[in-house]
Amino acid sequence: MQKKFRIKPVGDQAALVVFEQKIEESVNTEVMELAARIERAGRQEIVETVPAFASLLVYYDPLRMDFAACAKFLEKLASKTGAGSGHMGKLVEIPVCYGGIYGEDLEYVAKHANMTPEEVIRIHSGREYRIYMLGFLPGFPYLGGMDERLVTPRLSSPRTKIPAGSVGIGGSQTGIYPVSSPGGWQLIGRTPVTLFSPGKGGTLPYEAGDRIRFVPISEEEYLKRSCTEKKAES
Repeated sequence: MQKKFRIKPVGDQAALVVFEQKIEESVNTEVMELAARIERAGRQEIVETVPAFASLLVYYDPLRMDFAACAKFLEKLASKTGAGSGHMGKLVEIPVCYGGIYGEDLEYVAKHANMTPEEVIRIHSGREYRIYMLGFLPGFPYLGGMDERLVTPRLSSPRTKIPAGSVGIGGSQTGIYPVSSPGGWQLIGRTPVTLFSPGKGGTLPYEAGDRIRFVPISEEEYLKRSCTEKKAES
């Protein structure tokens, strides 16, 4: 049986397990299952795992393990991947105030999709999204599973500053900006929840493999929750 993965070195202290190069939940599930197997194995030589869409980066202690030993260990575990029941992370609900000053591109996304803004909100918030990976910014979740009707091109000229908590659409993906940064995604809403705070140790309410559901809220509710979040941080 032909292997569905390959292992290659990354520098002198990491190995990359590469699965089928396509963005699909079944492939990402293999990535997450391998990461879980590595964690359960409890090998102290393994420092950290970093999952992506279709690959898993594994850092090891070069003073206690070399690439050959790491590759052998990963080969054994990766060969079992796919035999499990499937990785199902926790569901995290993210409140979002859509449109207006919180999502200035909602009208454009609606026009591009030949819909009303209300229909875009209903469709966008009407399903669960799998977090395929975190990247670009601390805690930025790349979400899979967006309805194809909402696919919208990125901005031709990125904004220099996007507010923290902004929810956007970029091509066939949707995601959340945990911190203020430049960006080129179409902004459709914003959450009052502080997703990433260095002052609190940089903890996140989600991780790769979890699922996110967006919950529409009013501007009044947004302002109320935003005030609560600021008090909690002070």
